[in-house]
Amino acid sequence: MSDDRTKIVLSEDQIPTRWYNLAPDLPTPPPPPLNPATEQPAQPADLAAIFPPALIEQEMTMERWVPIPEAVREIYKLWRPSPLYRARRLEQAVGTRARIYFKYEGASPVGSHKTNSAVAQAYYNKQAGIERLTTETGAGQWGAALSFACSVFGLACDVFQVRTSYETKPYRHIQMETFGAQVTPSPSERTEAGRSLRERFPDTTGSLGMAISEAIEEAAKDPHANYSLGSVLNHVALHQTVIGQEALAQLEAAGERLPDRLFACAGGGSNLAGIAFPFIHENLEGRGQVHVTACEPAAAPSLTQGEYRYDFGDTAGLTPLLKMYTLGADFVPDPVHAGGLRFHGMAPLVSAAYDQGLLDAVAIRQRAAFAAGITFARAEGIIPASESNHAIAGALDYLATAEDDGDGQVVLIGVSGNGQLDLPAYADYLSGDMLDA
Repeated sequence: MSDDRTKIVLSEDQIPTRWYNLAPDLPTPPPPPLNPATEQPAQPADLAAIFPPALIEQEMTMERWVPIPEAVREIYKLWRPSPLYRARRLEQAVGTRARIYFKYEGASPVGSHKTNSAVAQAYYNKQAGIERLTTETGAGQWGAALSFACSVFGLACDVFQVRTSYETKPYRHIQMETFGAQVTPSPSERTEAGRSLRERFPDTTGSLGMAISEAIEEAAKDPHANYSLGSVLNHVALHQTVIGQEALAQLEAAGERLPDRLFACAGGGSNLAGIAFPFIHENLEGRGQVHVTACEPAAAPSLTQGEYRYDFGDTAGLTPLLKMYTLGADFVPDPVHAGGLRFHGMAPLVSAAYDQGLLDAVAIRQRAAFAAGITFARAEGIIPASESNHAIAGALDYLATAEDDGDGQVVLIGVSGNGQLDLPAYADYLSGDMLDA
């Protein structure tokens, strides 16, 4: 731990050895995924065409703790444990007497939290004898993370990137290609799903739901390929809980109590789950009263405006039916810069936690998110990812109205990644040309 206690760093031997699963701790068990043909609970065989056995087991497990393979922890050592910072300059900039901390995932090999699950998924697929992984990506963080992980374990990687992000963020697909991935703007002419979607939505800017459809189709037709998802599913949320477990240890090392408030951005739900689920566990065990807020984009407000029901995770209807807060599988959000949050539904475990009152949610408009991101960057010297700006905005909005300037409160923000490849979005905001969606 640093002497000035502004940056709290753990040693490599403090990387978590287990992932935490919220499912067995929910007051009401989470509704299972359904086979769309029978509308009965999905069985392992229903998922075997696109996932390896170990990930299917993790998807369905009701074990609270799942061991992290040593080979995965070895790769984690490239960037984990990630730092926790006391944001003293941000406190001064916004005039609060609260103590603000942020958990920073931007130091990973590709600059975001997504690598936590990508490494695990590539490892389990390699162990199962798979040679190629297909996936979707929005802004590009997940695609870059899986491209990196595939390069580590010697797998080919095929990424379908949402068209608007592919066109407006060229450095993202260059990053993926540098790691050896093939990147295709979606919807494309490569797949039957893509061609159908282009016919139905001829001027579409694309969506994560569309890209998922193409990636699943591509995996399903190749016996040597599997599909890999960067958010939403239980096993992805599971892998991300290294974030919150480390943050718990770091706050304790800093001599702090559990936070009063925790803010994290939410699109599909992996980042929110990663930092928040271990703190929700503390609440459920009676050790804390952490108020968790999911900060979603106003352009895709699945929690605050969606319906809690069964829906497909993709636009073409190739996934199992998932019980989640959803805007509808056909929903195509405005082309906001936070491409990683442009998803029509929320992770089933996050949705269940929201439905059961274990967290709340706010919708943040794009300009407000970037205004907060610039305040953060000028105070702390880190340019946040477009997605992370929503969490920062949620925290600053809360502190602006907190009684007594939040005196004595501890506020934790999940900063899911850096914005070094999001600079065109910042230019858009600074020029006044940004869509206020």
